[in-house]
Amino acid sequence: MSMTGHRSSTPTVSGAPRDVLRRLVLVVAAMLTLAAVPAASAEGGSQLVAQELRIAGDATRARLLLRFDSEPTPRWFLLRNPHRLVIDLPETEFDIESDQVQPRGLVSRFQHGRLGPGTSRIIISSEGPFTVDHIEVMENSDSPGHRLVVDLLASSDREFEEALAEQIATTGSTQSTPKTDRLGGGAVDREGRPFVIVLDPGHGGIDSGAAGTKGTQEKMITLAFALELRAALQQLDGYQIFLTRDRDLFLTLDERVRIARQHEADLFISIHADSYRQSGVRGATVYTISDRPSDAESAATAIRENLSDAIAGIEVAESKDDVADILVDLVRRETQRFSMRFARTLVGKLSQQIDLINNPHRFAGFKVLRAPDVPSVLLELGYLSNPQDEEQLRDAEWRAGAIDSVLTAIKAFSQGRNGSDG
Repeated sequence: MSMTGHRSSTPTVSGAPRDVLRRLVLVVAAMLTLAAVPAASAEGGSQLVAQELRIAGDATRARLLLRFDSEPTPRWFLLRNPHRLVIDLPETEFDIESDQVQPRGLVSRFQHGRLGPGTSRIIISSEGPFTVDHIEVMENSDSPGHRLVVDLLASSDREFEEALAEQIATTGSTQSTPKTDRLGGGAVDREGRPFVIVLDPGHGGIDSGAAGTKGTQEKMITLAFALELRAALQQLDGYQIFLTRDRDLFLTLDERVRIARQHEADLFISIHADSYRQSGVRGATVYTISDRPSDAESAATAIRENLSDAIAGIEVAESKDDVADILVDLVRRETQRFSMRFARTLVGKLSQQIDLINNPHRFAGFKVLRAPDVPSVLLELGYLSNPQDEEQLRDAEWRAGAIDSVLTAIKAFSQGRNGSDG
């Protein structure tokens, strides 16, 4: 098959090993099922023409819009290794500019080409699992022809496997799908499931973050703390821990959010070490997300942290969807309640071990905390601009004491989540 496409390079996320045999069986079964589905053919032998592809979104959701000169009859199915949505069409001439197929956010690669006599294929690849939220062919209202609209949402490995298994159990291919909402699904059955924690060492790669008077780089301090915290958590039963990065590499802010949602995290902790223009300011701070910052300093901190993508030369356009935003807000309110609870617990435990800033639980609009269904906090361990804080952050013994406090807070919070959430 002749295919064209573009691939982006994104980091591999560390995580638990998967059942390779089961994965192979699923993929083979899907392919065998598809073999029984007759290929679509163009009516009367005429060829469709696909024009003007648009890809919008970020690492948590994406919309693809492809215009056709006449009505297409798509059939689609899922594959993994990597995670892919495959759309088969009647034979199609693709009149698409090369810049239109550039990867964007959740979409890591877009391929298109002729599959065989009478059939063409589109392959949409993603670096992580996703949910097919919506696929629809619509007649253009402002011009002749039709458009194919595809909406994808970042999801978990479990959800992707369930969708793949359902596909195999039914036809393995379909022309359309009813619109579903990942956020509106039932609660995950927690019985026997480990408490999932995603640790996010802030900054990395080209984005070194704040710098101390002795040359300490924030990206290295946050990584050291996250690795040490993971090691401590791995000594406890009932927890599954993932890192957004386990080495010095760059991740966009929405990739960090996607990773938390991919693993269906019960708790997301983003780890940072700030700097401030006044070197006398010191102590740890715990942030939760809010559209209204608690104070000017918190607002400034959020602005600095949210510039991470810009520092790496990446522009991420905000996608707007009023209906989706309403649904997200409903879930976010419940999630925010848990985030606040953990933040208060964490502040209480940290205060017994390390110095905290005045009013240590603060609020601001941190992009990395925006996963609507994952309780999330941002922990500023201290200020690298303060010589005393910098010295402590470099001290493994001090970090061990801080990690002790974080562990105690996590245990208290997880017991509440697994028991009564009231």
